[in-house]
Amino acid sequence: MAALLHKFFLLSGLLSLFHAAYSAAQHRSYLRITEQKFVSLPIDILTQGIVSLFVAMYGIMYIAGDFKEIRATVDLENKSWETARNIPSFYIFNHRGKALSPNYEPPAQKSSLEEIQS
Repeated sequence: MAALLHKFFLLSGLLSLFHAAYSAAQHRSYLRITEQKFVSLPIDILTQGIVSLFVAMYGIMYIAGDFKEIRATVDLENKSWETARNIPSFYIFNHRGKALSPNYEPPAQKSSLEEIQS
């Protein structure tokens, strides 16, 4: 239920922010038509833009979930050296140690395969 509430905050904040941008564009075009000088936006458009920005940021902060620490040492402090060193992508299964096994049979060479098939 809380996630739905935060999504509502995000949606309402973004819609309100787009409305403030549209209102600002309308105000500028009104000033051009009436040939008035642009000094600043009206206070209601500024207030709507700022409040809707904070409402959208509030919704995003709770939808995004937990943030990770920027410093990598915070995550590594809780790990031992054995778990930090354990990288499965660097495992090597094809090495010369298996040649030392008493049950090891070397793979057939290409020349010996051609003799068997002939």
